[in-house]
Amino acid sequence: MNGSPTMDMPAAQMTMPNMQAWQVDDILFALLMWAIMMVAMMTPSVTPMILTFAGLNRKRHADKTSISATASFLLGYLIVWILFSIGAALLQWGFHSAELLFTGTISVTPFTGGMLLILAGVYQFTPLKYACLSNCRSPLSFLTTEWREGTLGALIMGLRHGIYCLGCCWQLMLLLFVAGVMNLMWVALIAGYVFVEKVAPAGKWLSRVFGLLIIGWGVWSLLQVIGM
Repeated sequence: MNGSPTMDMPAAQMTMPNMQAWQVDDILFALLMWAIMMVAMMTPSVTPMILTFAGLNRKRHADKTSISATASFLLGYLIVWILFSIGAALLQWGFHSAELLFTGTISVTPFTGGMLLILAGVYQFTPLKYACLSNCRSPLSFLTTEWREGTLGALIMGLRHGIYCLGCCWQLMLLLFVAGVMNLMWVALIAGYVFVEKVAPAGKWLSRVFGLLIIGWGVWSLLQVIGM
């Protein structure tokens, strides 16, 4: 098998995934790791929405503090990504159990990495992706249609926005398995792309270009695996 273009590691480290069975503390550590990463990666991209919400809330309730409502909105948003972290940790466990994960780098085998790249690229062109991205790119539109009063209302709005954001970005988070979950440069690149996709004027076209690029990368990876 040829070297994988989806990850950069010594050949000896790629020969055999670590098959030591996971214990409860391994699962909890993976969950904590994913939760911290998701909070760190997604908080910057939700900042425009949070600032817009805080501004509208101040205008509607000039005589009251908006800090608790804003905090509730952010909490609702982060709850969605923490729940995603549970799924990601379980997926990591599944990859490990199926001998598809290199434990040293927390990256999948070349074939699995190629399939994840193609999946993420194809999803970039789906109607669901664009519907969710539209809600993420238009803070004012989302808030005016979804507005709810009070701290509980802010929490619900945060949850709903988090669901839209999850629908927009879940497949991009799975790309962390390609170059390594602990690869900080890869983490930063994905977080940066998510932010730009949401705020750049040509975000929809950027999404399509990115989709084509990672589909091409995935196909190239699979061809390398089968030796073509």
